[in-house]
Amino acid sequence: MSRSRAALRSLAALALLTPLAACGAPAGAERPAADARPAPGFPYTVTNCGVTSTFQAPPERAVTMNQHATEIMLALGLQDRIAGTAYLDDSVLPAYRPAYDKIKVLAGEYPSKEVLLGADPDFVYGGYASAFDKAQGRDRETLAKSGINSRLSVEYCTRGPVGLAQLKTEITEVARTFGVPERGAALIGDEQRRVDAVTARVKDAPKPSVFVYDSGEGSAFTSGGEGIGNEIVALAGGTNVFADLKDTFGDVSWEKVIERRPEVVLIYDYGGTTVESKKRRLLNDPALAQVPAIKNQRFVVLPLSSAVLGVRVADAVESLGRQLHPDAA
Repeated sequence: MSRSRAALRSLAALALLTPLAACGAPAGAERPAADARPAPGFPYTVTNCGVTSTFQAPPERAVTMNQHATEIMLALGLQDRIAGTAYLDDSVLPAYRPAYDKIKVLAGEYPSKEVLLGADPDFVYGGYASAFDKAQGRDRETLAKSGINSRLSVEYCTRGPVGLAQLKTEITEVARTFGVPERGAALIGDEQRRVDAVTARVKDAPKPSVFVYDSGEGSAFTSGGEGIGNEIVALAGGTNVFADLKDTFGDVSWEKVIERRPEVVLIYDYGGTTVESKKRRLLNDPALAQVPAIKNQRFVVLPLSSAVLGVRVADAVESLGRQLHPDAA
């Protein structure tokens, strides 16, 4: 799958997940009657990616599309509010699996408009812009005409670099929308604590130059400077050689890769193309033979599901920090 072609394709620590899940409302919990007093903090108005929505009460029947949207909801203990889900890049984290297995999967990839509306949602949460494909009738304006609020991950509408500030915004606003701001604050606090521990550990280590290899044959599809992937590399103690690419993801020529002489290749693992086949493609290209990362066979790996704006950011920083700096104290 892709994402700008990114948008078209395609963390929480276990110690945190238990308390978060414990504080979630039990499935089947009684809802306030329609004439009851408003829930605390409502009405709530939020502007997300240019769309302003006012919630009179927390959504009751959300549909999540894309891994990171689904996992944010689960990390906040909101599984009882999910009426359906779709489109994973990877298996959900083991701590979320019991909750996820109780949720109806609407489609392996994106559901049709008819299937989506058949779930009777009052809220649709998409991780990639492709979740709201106008040609498929799933665009946010069309959903709004059916009385359905929606949210798109801010990674796909932020101008400029995306980092921990945007992750905080994403988690805070989702938690606030569902009336559980304290859970959002706890999740953000844990993410920040774990990231800070890595940055402290690697701060005095040399910062190797990193080329992110997502996919590509005739050209390389890589991580640019405006997505959370670029921030993950920096927080883990590396430097993205294509940080000047003004996009979340984008195509670059192999000549540019050779010119920038990365010391490390970070491979994104997802889909039907294995990590080993991606390594072979790079190692078997004579034009790349003198690129330091290829010559020294220095490869590191992250699952794609960790390199997007979601609850796996701290996981990604921890993993990449260990791979880039195995000897750092």
